[in-house]
Amino acid sequence: MTATPDQSAPMQWGGHIRASIALGLPLVGSHIAQMLTHITDVVMLGWYTIDALAGVVLAGQMYFIVFIVGSGIAFAIMPMCATALGAGDDRQVRRSVRMGAWLVTLYAFIFAIPLWYLKSILLFLGQQADLAQIAQDYMRIAVIGLFPGLWIMVLKSYLSSLERAQIVLVATLVAAAANIVFNYALIFGNLGFPEMGARGAAWASVLTITLDFLFLLVYCRVLPALKKFELFQNPFRFDREAFVETFKLGWPISLTLLAETTLFTAATIMVGWSGTVALAAHGVVLQITSVGFMIPLGISNVGTIRGGRALGRKDKLHLKRAASVVLWGAFFVSLISLTLYLVIPRQLMRLFIDPTEPSINAIVEMGVLLLFVSAAFQIVDALQVAALGMLRGIKDTTVPMILAVISYWCIGMPSAYFLGFPMDYGAEGVWWGLVIGLTVAATTMIWRYLVLQKNLEFD
Repeated sequence: MTATPDQSAPMQWGGHIRASIALGLPLVGSHIAQMLTHITDVVMLGWYTIDALAGVVLAGQMYFIVFIVGSGIAFAIMPMCATALGAGDDRQVRRSVRMGAWLVTLYAFIFAIPLWYLKSILLFLGQQADLAQIAQDYMRIAVIGLFPGLWIMVLKSYLSSLERAQIVLVATLVAAAANIVFNYALIFGNLGFPEMGARGAAWASVLTITLDFLFLLVYCRVLPALKKFELFQNPFRFDREAFVETFKLGWPISLTLLAETTLFTAATIMVGWSGTVALAAHGVVLQITSVGFMIPLGISNVGTIRGGRALGRKDKLHLKRAASVVLWGAFFVSLISLTLYLVIPRQLMRLFIDPTEPSINAIVEMGVLLLFVSAAFQIVDALQVAALGMLRGIKDTTVPMILAVISYWCIGMPSAYFLGFPMDYGAEGVWWGLVIGLTVAATTMIWRYLVLQKNLEFD
């Protein structure tokens, strides 16, 4: 889909719904397809050994923290490009993308260093030595993919703001399919390759990410319709104004993502204190719930793009209606995942574990309990990310960052620890702490957006 300017006549509700669906379906699909790469790793490692699965769960959480925080800079490009497009400023689009690429590259160089020494970090956090070693073996390969992975996020934000999310979906599907082949060959030693276990999963991820990046890069380079943005013109020219603007908008997004991501990572660390079975169940449930989360996340991106376009055009009515569609859409889709977790939890868990695994029954039953708890936060989690998307669309990122830190770390994390250990509910109690933190986040984010929307004035 090519980006088209909004018409001067107010868009009716039906038009807003259709526009959101047309933009949202490929965005949701691309997020789900991206998750397939991680799910493939978890499933195949679960069919390899539980120790390999648990070790990579630890490594994956640490990698994801670094990756998602860097992605906050890339996410800032989406509202910046959308606003520039709404204002008809093609040059600003190029400036934002180029400086976004500069920032994520600098970020990757800095944070690849602690990832390289992951074993020491995990041992300090009280994890088992054998699992920490598996995690480090995995990470010292997987860290290579941090660079192309963050460049992908820059290009995805750029293309999504242009309403060309279909190509992002295609690229991600191709990469997900390739990852299955790479994992099959490198984890288990098939197709003439040596058996590499967790290290094989890491190499598979690096190859998959690189393939995805090259696919998008070539598309942006050769498509005639994108040449007017001159994206590759003077890529090494420093643009101080665009650099500062991207950083100022991006760093609060990064810290917001950090607050939520580290909430789940800290939960993983705490669950790891309960042993391999609890950690394996926790890792599987995280993968299952992450898939469900991809739908409201895609809807959130719709809010960012359509909100940014409305901001660029200074169209308050368009912004208000777009926000309503996004928030209600997130609410209704969250009911689907909630229902699945309550109705077929055992079937979902068994998809991820080798049926011959001696601990399978214990892992599944633990996972069922966690899925029941996760059903409790589906609605609030969907609403908080949808509200965040709208806030980013109108370039409000600093206050949401503060609200996220308070919700997740001042309320959610203490609740998780207290319920999990002093109250002795274990992993289940840790997950109830997540419910509390996400509920506070959803309430405060929606309140923040509604206040800003009411008071927003254009010059």
